Amino acid sequence: MNSGFNRPLRMRWVMLGFAFLATVLNYVHRLSFNYLSSIGELRHIISDKDFGYIGAAFFVAYTLSNAFSGIAIDRLGTRIGYALCMLIWNTAGLFHAFAKNPFQFGVARFFLGTGEAGNWPAALKLTTEWFLPRQRSTASGIFNAGSALGSIIVPPLVAYTAIRYGWRETFIILAAAGYVWLIAFWFIYYTPERTLNSVKPKVIPPMTLLKTRFVSMFTLSKFFLDPIWYFVTFWIGRYLVDVHHFSLKQIGWYAMFPFIVADVGNILGGYFTQFIIERGIPIPEARRIALGVSIGIMVIPLLMAPFVITSPVSALIIFATVGFGYTSYTANSLALVPDVIPESSAASVWGLGSIGSGLGGALFQSLSGITIAYISTRYNYIVGYNYLFVGYGILALIGLIIVLFLLGSFRKNEQLQAYVSTAELQSNSSLA
Repeated sequence: MNSGFNRPLRMRWVMLGFAFLATVLNYVHRLSFNYLSSIGELRHIISDKDFGYIGAAFFVAYTLSNAFSGIAIDRLGTRIGYALCMLIWNTAGLFHAFAKNPFQFGVARFFLGTGEAGNWPAALKLTTEWFLPRQRSTASGIFNAGSALGSIIVPPLVAYTAIRYGWRETFIILAAAGYVWLIAFWFIYYTPERTLNSVKPKVIPPMTLLKTRFVSMFTLSKFFLDPIWYFVTFWIGRYLVDVHHFSLKQIGWYAMFPFIVADVGNILGGYFTQFIIERGIPIPEARRIALGVSIGIMVIPLLMAPFVITSPVSALIIFATVGFGYTSYTANSLALVPDVIPESSAASVWGLGSIGSGLGGALFQSLSGITIAYISTRYNYIVGYNYLFVGYGILALIGLIIVLFLLGSFRKNEQLQAYVSTAELQSNSSLA
């Protein structure tokens, strides 16, 4: 009963529950500012250009942090690494309550991005420690569902708290919830004994990882694909205000819908892969099929959006479909990494891959703000957002090509596996 995978199932789900709740809080902190600044007092402080640049500040930090967060988590372990990430981003979220101008908000968002970048490497390491390979796409889908659930919670939560208490008090309330998670996680989480011997071995140096085809192309794919989700989550509030003239209360009710659908994508996308694996499809082929279908679900509605959006309802359906495709894609890409990379460096690879995510987020958030500011002034907001829909659709198409044709084999990388095995042999010889 001491082995991790032989422990009662309830402990496995308790640990996964921590990752799920952390991901919920991650998105609650990330998106609360976006909704609060879409209308009211903060909208007068934060212009469209400022909003784009502040988003870029978040992703610059996200990029820099991803360069070392995954590696640090692999070295520090899940308990210390995850707790440290939460402490940084939660405290940065609290500082939003005291910001007074775009620069100060940019600084707060920078440190928020620094801490938040570690959530996915830490959660990936947690699922690698507690779940078998065939179960990981489902486990990854469950914890990553926290991103969509956080996105669901944010609109009504910030609408209620901002209207009732004020936007500054809203940030304080959200930070309090994060500190509760931090205390509980610190005293409850542990790494299962079976995993202590299999995950703790040598962490592969980042340059060795980046020289492999899979890691370099994985990073490139995230440069194009992850900004699509950031477009949905960061800009939907402003879109509903600018194009459909929603109030904060209306946003609170209706902006939930796309993220409810996206949450379903996390579960169905992960389970779809497990389902076809259990019916005889080899794991690598199953991952490739699921990823191709998921990204395709993102491409089509984005490119069609300018032609089919005629009302707020049709717009929300487009956002929802794109969100479903993205979360399905993410659930499977999270499970793919430890399929290819030795488990001891899975978090490192996700962190390195997310450098592409941060760079893409910083670049395309800035371009989105500039585009909306310029096109809406010259034409109107509808035309401006149509440019964004098509542009992000092209990014999704590029990402699809990379994933299907450039990532290489979805099987365990023999070169990296040999590196870990050699390092372990040398370590054992020195101990002997």
